[in-house]
Amino acid sequence: MHSWTLLLVSHVAAALASVVLGGYQVWRRPKGDLRHRLLGRSWAVLMLWTAITSFWIRDINEGAFSWLHVLSVVTLVTVTLGVVNARRGAIQAHRGNMVGSWLGAVGAMLAAVAVPGRMVPTYAVAQPGGALAFGVSVVLCTAVLVVVGAWLAARIDGRARRADVPAGLSA
Repeated sequence: MHSWTLLLVSHVAAALASVVLGGYQVWRRPKGDLRHRLLGRSWAVLMLWTAITSFWIRDINEGAFSWLHVLSVVTLVTVTLGVVNARRGAIQAHRGNMVGSWLGAVGAMLAAVAVPGRMVPTYAVAQPGGALAFGVSVVLCTAVLVVVGAWLAARIDGRARRADVPAGLSA
C-alpha cells in the first residue's frame, strides 16, 4: 500500500465533499437562487480539483494512467461545459452536465470504496477509527460549507433588498 500524501488526502477529501455537496445541490429547491450559485461554484472547484489531482495519482497501473483518468478528462469537460451553459442560460444543458458529472463522481467513489486492495478500503480495515474520523470530518466540513453558503446568500440577498428600498422608506 502506498502512503497517504497531502495530494492524495486533498483528492479524497475533495471527492467526498463533492459527492455530498453535489447530492445536496441535486435535490435542494429552488434552483438558480444565490445559494445554489454559491454552492455550485464551490462544488465545481471541488470537482475540478479532484479531476486535476487524479493525474498525479497513478498507483493502480504502477505509474501509468488508468481508466479512471478517462473519467477525469470527461469531468473536466462536463463541469466546464456545465458552468458555460449556466452562464449562457442553457439550463437544461447545465443540469445534464452537472448531474452527469455528479453521477460519475458517485460511481468513482463507489469504485474507490468497494474495490478490495484500493487505499480507501485498506485504510478503513487497517485504521477504522481514523477512516471514520476522516469521513465524519469531511461531511462536517461540507455541512459547514452549506451553512456558510446559506448565511452568505441571505446576507447578500438582504443587502440587495435594502439597496432597492428608496431613501427614507426603510422598514
